[in-house]
Amino acid sequence: MNDNAKAMVLASFAADALSLGVHWIYNTNIIDKKWGRVEEYIKPERPTYHPTKDLGELTHYGDQTLVLLKSIAGSSGFDLNHFANGWQKFFKSYKGYFDGATKATLENFTAGKSPTDAGSDSNDLAGAARIAPLAFCYRNDLKKLIAATRAQTALTHNNRTVIETAEFFGRVVWQVLQGEAPTAAIELTLVEGFDREPYAKWVADGLNSVEADTRQAMLDFGQMCEIEAAFPCVVHLIARYEDNLTEGLIENAMAGGDSAGRGLIVGMILGAHRGIDAIPRKWLSELKSYQEIVDLMTQIDRKLD
Repeated sequence: MNDNAKAMVLASFAADALSLGVHWIYNTNIIDKKWGRVEEYIKPERPTYHPTKDLGELTHYGDQTLVLLKSIAGSSGFDLNHFANGWQKFFKSYKGYFDGATKATLENFTAGKSPTDAGSDSNDLAGAARIAPLAFCYRNDLKKLIAATRAQTALTHNNRTVIETAEFFGRVVWQVLQGEAPTAAIELTLVEGFDREPYAKWVADGLNSVEADTRQAMLDFGQMCEIEAAFPCVVHLIARYEDNLTEGLIENAMAGGDSAGRGLIVGMILGAHRGIDAIPRKWLSELKSYQEIVDLMTQIDRKLD
């Protein structure tokens, strides 16, 4: 199994798990006071958005990413109907948080809509953040990666900007797996198809903030889930911490807000760049779904050989 491709997936999940305990805390002074630096997984306190979760588990974003990984392993590649069925089945007994996009999509399925038109019109980053399993599966086929990335995103976020954001970061991580440095990959992806608004501005804002304090940059762009805030935040984190995955994911969690959504993408790209040795061993050993994730990646590799 390709080391960097494996690290790409594991770092994405680890970033989500690291954010779990502080997810959607917008006042960073609270994070400072209660936990200091978020260098280890934290069990969510009550009341929070994730009271049923334990240390080392995933947010509802990470859980859906794992559903996608299972679907790919079970269908020898991405199949929208297979993923949609697994996604719906998963939420029938789910005890975690249901966000607005999930509720709206489930309602649309109940109303009889198909996987291609059941997605909500939510403009948050989460739908675009689940793509690490697809990048793993299609790391040697950019065309299939982009088609699958757009389809899986639209399943829950049938919003043009969110779908295009998923494609943007899918292209970035593919370039990184081919050997490009993350910042160079962002610039190349912009030039090769996204040199238009709002993406040109979001990329410029993120890259121009690389010397700024991360917390201040997140505050300036916005800590929230919406794509217009999250996109430049993700670019900032990737560019500023290009060669320091650990620090980048810690600072992402410390910056508050939708750290889980941002972290899934940042972890994916920095993991693809830096490899498995860049991920703290404790993060991997305490990730509750670690062995399942590795086993699923192994299944995918065997079926695709």
